[in-house]
Amino acid sequence: MTAFSLLLYILGCSAIVIGFSGSILPVLPGPPLIWVGALLWAWGNGFEKVGWPTLIVLGALAVGAMGLNTVLTTTMSRRAGVSWRAIGGALLGALVGAIVLSTIPVIGTLIGALAGAVAGMWVIEFYVRQDSRAATNAVRAYLSGATLSAVTQFVIASLMVSIFVWQAFF
Repeated sequence: MTAFSLLLYILGCSAIVIGFSGSILPVLPGPPLIWVGALLWAWGNGFEKVGWPTLIVLGALAVGAMGLNTVLTTTMSRRAGVSWRAIGGALLGALVGAIVLSTIPVIGTLIGALAGAVAGMWVIEFYVRQDSRAATNAVRAYLSGATLSAVTQFVIASLMVSIFVWQAFF
């Protein structure tokens, strides 16, 4: 094994672990990182154990997970009448919250992103509608979509890691 192959193995395994964590932690793009990790690992192995057919399946799952994430959070929010401005407020709030609480490693960033998204959406929705009940309902719909998306991301990431492990080690 060459030093370059060892480096690819290490980078690949690291990306897979971080990607799987990203399926639980909403600030990391889990399935795409799992795919990148599988690609790096396969390259280090000369594509002998994990080949292009497996990488294509993993890539399709990663793209599907990203699409479902967008559809679930956005569609559920829009069905509840959440404005595009409020969704933008949630994104901006998540970014600000993650930055503000990033001094607390990992958990601070997550809590900050979630609290910021909720606050950003609620403030914008309240500003637009001048109705606290409508703003609260918007936040509930957003959180329902985000929760469903997180569960879906975790299931797809688990499937991706299982396929990779099966192909790489069995």
